[in-house]
Parts: sequence; C-alpha cells; structure tokens
Amino acid sequence: MAEFTLPANSKVGAGKTHDAPPGATNARDFRVYRWTPDDGQNPSLDTYTVDLDDCGPMVLDALIKIKNEVDATLTFRRSCREGVCGSCAMNIDGTNTLACTKFIDDVKGDVKVYPLPHMPVVKDLVPDLTQAYAQYAAIKPWMQTQTPAPPDRERLQSEEDRKKLDGLYECIMCFCCTTSCPSYWWNADRYLGPAVLLQAYRWIVDSRDEAAGERLDELEDPFRLYRCHTIMNCTKTCPKNLNPAQAIGEIKNMLVERR
Repeated sequence: MAEFTLPANSKVGAGKTHDAPPGATNARDFRVYRWTPDDGQNPSLDTYTVDLDDCGPMVLDALIKIKNEVDATLTFRRSCREGVCGSCAMNIDGTNTLACTKFIDDVKGDVKVYPLPHMPVVKDLVPDLTQAYAQYAAIKPWMQTQTPAPPDRERLQSEEDRKKLDGLYECIMCFCCTTSCPSYWWNADRYLGPAVLLQAYRWIVDSRDEAAGERLDELEDPFRLYRCHTIMNCTKTCPKNLNPAQAIGEIKNMLVERR
C-alpha cells in the first residue's frame, strides 16, 4: 500500500482553550489558527471564548480584544479598520475576506479564523506576501508615458475614459482573490494571479498611459495570463465586490483583437 507523507506543519492540532470571562452573557467561541516558527511545533487551533456584549461587531474587533485582554502573543495584520488598506485579509468561516468588514453575526457557530490560504505563513494569521508583491511590481503599476518632461498641468481624461477605471481602481491589493484561485495555487511561481492582472488591466485601459502595447506584450505568455481557467473564485470572494475574472477576460480579448 502506498504511503504518503504530509508536508511539515500541514497537520493542525488542537490548541489551548481560553474560557469566557466570569459573568459573560453572550459568549462566542473563536477558533484561531496559531503557528510560530520559533518552537518547531505543528500549527494548532486555539479557542477563545469572547463576550460579544463587551466587543465590537466585527471579527477584527474580537481579534483585537483577544490580543489586548487574553493573549498578547496572537499575531495578525491590521491598520485602517475601514476596509481600505487590505491589511487584515484572512480566511474567516471558510471564505477569504477582510476581518474589519466581516460581521461576527454573519457567521453561524464557532468563528474559525485562518491566514490566507496557500501562502507561506510568517506567524499565526500573517501570510508571507513577498512573491505576490514582487509580481505586482513586475507589471509596473504606474503611469508610463513617452513625454520627455512632465506636462505643465495634469493629464486630462474624458468622462468616458474615466469611467473605464471604475471597478478597477478600487482594488486594495488584499490578495483575497489571488489566494482563493486554484490556478494560482498550482502555478504561483509563474501565473500572476487575479489581483495583479486586474491591476495590469487598470493601467492598460487608462487613456493617460502610453505603454498599453508593451504591457500587453509582457502579459502574452502561456503562464503569466493564460493559466486563468475562469473558475470565478476571485470574483466571488472579493471583499470590494470587484470582478477580476472580467478584467482578465478583457485582457485576453485585447490580445486576440490586435493579432
């Protein structure tokens, strides 16, 4: 019989349990992924029982309360708390989303919190996004022009051209879409992923940018673009309700039309 060995740190065990404070009347269990590279142990799920009558309504509020009042070793990213920065992206109740905009009441039963999937973990709920940001830098996400010197005033757009950026510029690079994409799981070293490709399309259709041809040249590759199989996880999970799959499809159409 064939035997398979699981990768290191792939088995998640039961962790510590932290009971609700005395007198709690509205208790809810949060099962939180814990792992540190310092002790050589496998990951675990720690259980924290939080009194929701003494906590804000969002999952991030509960995590902050746990860190401040129960377990200071819990590690996660957060910043704006307004769904703008993308720092607190994590997997909550089986879906990639932002902890600061996810209502606790939207989750039935225990609230299960994991880091974004299929990324190396730095510690606890913090994924290593080094590769994703390197891929983002590779598409040159800034305006490129042939003008030898800056213009005397801002570069203008028509209202029609400006509307082409709607649904694109709102991306906050939280990578919820990218880490939900099976094609990215399988080809993360070569496929750019939904978030980066949406950003690439944002610059391709910007009327003020003068490098659309070069940008398309860079994307016309069997792996960088065409590993997308229209699975649609990216669009389903986007916390900003954007449509990366549509942007990827538009890039493919532009490549076909210019041949």
